[in-house]
Amino acid sequence: MSRIIAGAAGGIPLTGVPGQMTRPTTDRVKEALFSRLDAYNVLTGAHVLDLFAGSGSLGVEAASRGAATVDLVEFADRAAAACRANADAINQVLGRTCVRVHRVKVETFLNRTPEDAQWDVVLMDPPYPMEDEPLMEVLSLLAPHLGEDAVVVVERSSRSGEPGWPEGFERFAEKKYGETRLWYLEPA
Repeated sequence: MSRIIAGAAGGIPLTGVPGQMTRPTTDRVKEALFSRLDAYNVLTGAHVLDLFAGSGSLGVEAASRGAATVDLVEFADRAAAACRANADAINQVLGRTCVRVHRVKVETFLNRTPEDAQWDVVLMDPPYPMEDEPLMEVLSLLAPHLGEDAVVVVERSSRSGEPGWPEGFERFAEKKYGETRLWYLEPA
């Protein structure tokens, strides 16, 4: 069972997505990811966007660790329902509405986002079979909405090669954890 690892809601169990349509981020990978983000000092007071959110476990972890706002974007019905349950749980612990759920396709969400909306941290865990081209399209739609010192983390299969990042992005780190690889990007 997945849980919130640290912060104000540390230890709280999370609702998972029934079935095998999603691939949850393991606690080991999640702990490594958030240790790195904590080291970068980018979470406290940040506006966080969790794309292809699945159960929303990455986004609610960010909220527990001090993010100001978190937007979970998930299209699949079962996954969006898990996002709502986990958002409700963290919002209750925090005593405020910090986490919002958007049941919509990622591309639609980004196309409809007001021009002045900006995020400081973006967590992307697209389905592993997603080809590089649609991933680059999502990143291109995201680019105008990144804060100056934003960090974008893309989770992919460790069997996948490094995508050719679109113009406006620069990879500054990457790390492999078994079947998972995390790519860390920043605005160029």
